[in-house]
This record gives sequence, structure tokens and C-alpha cells, in this order.
Amino acid sequence: MPENNFDVIVVGMGPGGDFMAGRLAEAGLSVLGVDAHLVGGECPYYGCIPSKMMIRAGNALAEARRVPALAGSAQVSADYTPVSRRIRDEATTNWDDQIAVDRFESKGGRFVRGRARLTGPRTIRVGDQEFTASRAIVLNTGTSPVVPPVPGLAETPFWTNRDAVRAEAAPASLVVLGGGAIGVEMAQAFARFGSKVDVVERADRLLALEEPEASQVVADVLRAEGLGVHTSAGVEAVSHSGSEFTVRLPTGSLRAEHLLVATGRTAHLAELGLDTVGVDGGQRFVPTDRRMRVVDGVYAIGDITGKGAFTHMSMYHAGIVERDILGEDPDFTAEHHAVPRVTFTDPEVGAVGLTEAQAREAGLDVRTSVTPMSATTRGWIHGPGGDGLIKLVEDAVAGVLVGATSVGPNGGEVLSALTVAVHARVPTNRLRRTIFAYPTFHRGLETAVAELH
Repeated sequence: MPENNFDVIVVGMGPGGDFMAGRLAEAGLSVLGVDAHLVGGECPYYGCIPSKMMIRAGNALAEARRVPALAGSAQVSADYTPVSRRIRDEATTNWDDQIAVDRFESKGGRFVRGRARLTGPRTIRVGDQEFTASRAIVLNTGTSPVVPPVPGLAETPFWTNRDAVRAEAAPASLVVLGGGAIGVEMAQAFARFGSKVDVVERADRLLALEEPEASQVVADVLRAEGLGVHTSAGVEAVSHSGSEFTVRLPTGSLRAEHLLVATGRTAHLAELGLDTVGVDGGQRFVPTDRRMRVVDGVYAIGDITGKGAFTHMSMYHAGIVERDILGEDPDFTAEHHAVPRVTFTDPEVGAVGLTEAQAREAGLDVRTSVTPMSATTRGWIHGPGGDGLIKLVEDAVAGVLVGATSVGPNGGEVLSALTVAVHARVPTNRLRRTIFAYPTFHRGLETAVAELH
């Protein structure tokens, strides 16, 4: 095959793209992988993995501080150095992707570093090179942090999540703009290492995409841990003196050593050349069918499809596209009614499917229940750090769950049973007859299902 002609071209070697490109190469196809940044994407270098190392360490400190209420006495001295070392040495290899590149190429793939742009339904351009795909081009270019148009912000040395995970020490003080998942996770983690942290959110509550009850639990925990929580707070201006940030709010100003901007992420579709395949690049997301096809010969997976900016969604989509390209399992098509998500605060917030508000907006006849974790035997046994709840959202006509939230010490793990129930549309009458092990956090599902009204 000519040097620049391939069976498949994968543009964006984030988790799903990297996985799929490797699998297709192992299947005997000629595969080109293209990425301007790191092979593996945001998750292993700046997102899921390093941030969870921060959170795991912060949770260990928090649990040690609970010893006096449970088991005697303990002295805790926080040191961020082991966290920084683990992120640098174990997770990211100092933000070097050579191991990942070598792994892909050892499977028979070819990697080119650079920004790719579609020039037609089977061609892309990277710099001054043009490449052709005989079977498919797969777009997996992900998203990047949004920088809001706050006066003065662009002129300051603010952090995004990428800068925060590179920190070698916890800052003395930190203001976090954005009370979504990334913002609250990092805010709590740094606070547990001694940082004075304020979280600023424009919406009227933290985690505004989740159930209000979940937002309240997390906000109460953060305040109890000494964080400042400022909701319904639009930022008027930001400045930097050389050593300190000033964040001006309508109610006054906050000052801190560092400023973390975590106000969402955006896909840069205008750069992809979608117009060359008849698709409007001015949209927020790339439209696809249930096999993740954009047009004949072009697929899109992951964040840019707008179906959930999560690693597991990119991997899920990648599996569908891989099968479609190889002509396998034609019945495996995308379903997005039961997308799970977890915010790894302490307590964790796991959710799947629709919130109550979304279900009502969809015109469903809704029944709900909210069971405090403290009302379960395991929650009572757990004691300090056991804040949480289980909320169920039922389509009363169909008699199935369409959404659920699990907040608690193992909220993301309890979510697994709820994800299966929502995905498989298990009748709530069957759930009422299910045997739940005692005493577990997930046994709260029994009470929650019984209390649907």
C-alpha cells in the first residue's frame, strides 16, 4: 500500500481512539493514528487518573482525621510530595507518551503527530502531508477547557486542570471558578492538603447538572470541611498582582495564591474541516447515527458527539465503530438512555440516565424517592464520612427506572446496580423482589424502590 494510504485513519488518539486504532491494527488493517498532543489523551495525563490520585490521597487524610470519632487518636501531617511524585512518575511518565506511541506502533499502526483537518470524505491533511483512508476516518478530537470572557482573566497566569495536576505542592490558597465535577473534585482534594479554598459557581448550586439533593449533600460537606462555597456568583473581574489573584464578585473580592478555571469544556469543530463532508462545523457537537457514523466513511466518537464527556463513553463508541468497520455484530448500536457518570468527591456522586427535572421535561409521568444513606444500617455503622442518599426516578407508566443517583462513600460502586436497572429497563416490580445483601450501602436500593411515590 502507498506510504500515505491506509485502511483507517484515527484523528485523535485519546482513550477510545487509541484503543480502537490498536485493535484494528491487530486485526490486520493498516491504521494511521494522528494527534497533536499526547497518545492516550486527557484521561491518563491530565484527567481521570492523576486527579483520582489526588483524590485518593486526600481521602486517606480525611479518613485518618476521622479516627478520633471512631477508634482512638491519630496525628495527621499532610504532604503533597508523594502525590506529585506518583502523578509524575507512575501516571504520566513526566507527560511523555513514548510508551503509548511504541505500544500502538508495535501492533502495526503508524503514528503522526500534528493537527489533522478533513479535506474530503476519505482524506485528511496534517501539515503539508495528505493521507487517504480506504475504509474510514474516525474523529476523536475531544474537548479542551473553556475560558470564560471575564474581564482581566486572559491576562493572568490562571490554572486549568492541566496545570493543577502538574503542581508540585498544594497552594496556600486557591479560588476555583466552576462548581462542576472537575472544580469540586480538585477543590476538595487541595483543601484536604491544607489549601484555603473558595469555589465560585454562577448557577444557584454546585453540580448543577445533578439532582438538587446531591448538590446539597456535597455543598454541606465542603462547607463543613472549611471550603468557601459561593453560588449564584458571577465573576465581575480578575486581576493578578504578580503574587496574588483577586477575583471580584458582586458581594466582594476573594484573594488567593492560585486560580483554577474549571468552567466546562468545548469541542473545536471549526478546525476539523467538517464542511468538506457536508457537515456544519459551527455546531456544538458532531451529529452521528447509532453506529457513530457522521457520513459514509466518517465516524465520530467520544466528547465531540455530545453524548457524555467521559472516558467510558469514548471507549463504548470505539467498540461500536470497531465492529462496524470490521463488519461484526451489526446489532451492537449506540444507546444513550443510561449513560453513567461519577463525581469523585467524598462522598462520591454517581448518577445514571435522567434527572427528575429532565424526566418531567420529557413529559414522563414521574415517581421519585429519596433515601438518606444515614437511614440504612451500613450508613449508620459507617458514621463520620457517611453522608449520602439514593434517589430514584421512575417512569410510572412504563414501570421502569429512567434515572438514579447514588451519593455516599461508595456512590460510584452502588451506581453499578442502578446502571444495569436503567439500561436493561428492569421493571421496578422486579426490583422490589430483589434480595439485597445486608448490611451494605447498596441495600438502600430496597428502601428506595419501596418508597417510590
